[in-house]
Amino acid sequence: MGVNYERELRAVLAGELNGVRAVIKSCSEIERAKAMQVIQRPFLVVRAPGSGSEGTGDLLALRGDLCFPIEVKSSKEDKLYLSGRTIDQYNALKEVGERCGLMPLYAYRLKGVRGDSWRIMRVEGGNLSGKLRQLSRKIPSLPLTRNGTPYLGWEHGMPLNRFIALVCGSDRPYEIENNIDKMSIKKILI
Repeated sequence: MGVNYERELRAVLAGELNGVRAVIKSCSEIERAKAMQVIQRPFLVVRAPGSGSEGTGDLLALRGDLCFPIEVKSSKEDKLYLSGRTIDQYNALKEVGERCGLMPLYAYRLKGVRGDSWRIMRVEGGNLSGKLRQLSRKIPSLPLTRNGTPYLGWEHGMPLNRFIALVCGSDRPYEIENNIDKMSIKKILI
């Protein structure tokens, strides 16, 4: 996994204006408005100590009301099958999520795609409460192969702009909350 994609996602979730602008250049106006909501409610995003180690994920996104360990993957293929070290990472994320009451996420970037190239999927697990339990009902989990092994299916994930709208404001396409109106979006994008 390239560190550049970790940095790209880190800049977006941290609400850095230039980072958000870079990711939404080829998105629709509605997708851009959704993604811009992270500027009003950003996360503290840090590269996980021992990034690449089992159970930690690559990034930790923290805010007063939410915390997510995030494993970042990218590919030119719309499906990325987990095996060997990557299935061990998945299982470790699942175990840590259940033990600590967290909802680990996968952020999957499809290379060479116009529009929102990121998809978010959650690691299946239990022991969630409060806001995380509500979010787990809306964020899709990794799909399973015929053998029951999880894999990253880009088309099965939640677009990053929709994820941001879900955790930072409104998930309704024509409603923009958190004091971001259409005029301020246009000013920011210019």
